[in-house]
Amino acid sequence: MNKRTTNTLAIEDFQKDNNVAFGILYRKYFGYTRKFVLSNKGNSEDAEDVFQDALIILYEKLYDDDFKAYTCLANYVTGISKNLWLKKLRNRNFFVEMHESYYFENKEEINQAIENERNYYDKLNDYINKISSHCQNLIHDIFMKNKNMEEIQEKYKYSTKHNAQNQKHKCVEQIRKIKKDDNF
Repeated sequence: MNKRTTNTLAIEDFQKDNNVAFGILYRKYFGYTRKFVLSNKGNSEDAEDVFQDALIILYEKLYDDDFKAYTCLANYVTGISKNLWLKKLRNRNFFVEMHESYYFENKEEINQAIENERNYYDKLNDYINKISSHCQNLIHDIFMKNKNMEEIQEKYKYSTKHNAQNQKHKCVEQIRKIKKDDNF
């Protein structure tokens, strides 16, 4: 299957709320994120969290009326993942080693990803302010304070890690619903 076909099928699956797209993207592209996170002071759980967050961002972006994939989904998803991981590392005060040429070789893609991310987070903040206070706190803890699911489970007294993940999903769904209502 070529990249264009994979992109088209994954985009169509996402837009139909079909979970097949998550599986395709995970199988094909998670390895790149895992390798990057592991080589930059992270572990497998960090890689999974970052990749899941990247897929959520991609999912949200696909519902933007003006979404255009300027690159293949592999580059898009791994670019988002790298930016998310680098942001987490900056927040943890870690130093990330990068080849000096990395920025120059990928300057246009990095700048576009940063601009897209900046616009995305401005819109996302507006949506977050409209969800329940419980979800605002949960989303803040997960995405702003970079708490892992064990910490979320303990703080919010969820009986299992799976319940914490489900609550995260429900809160993200609140944001999606508000975004969808806002676009109409």
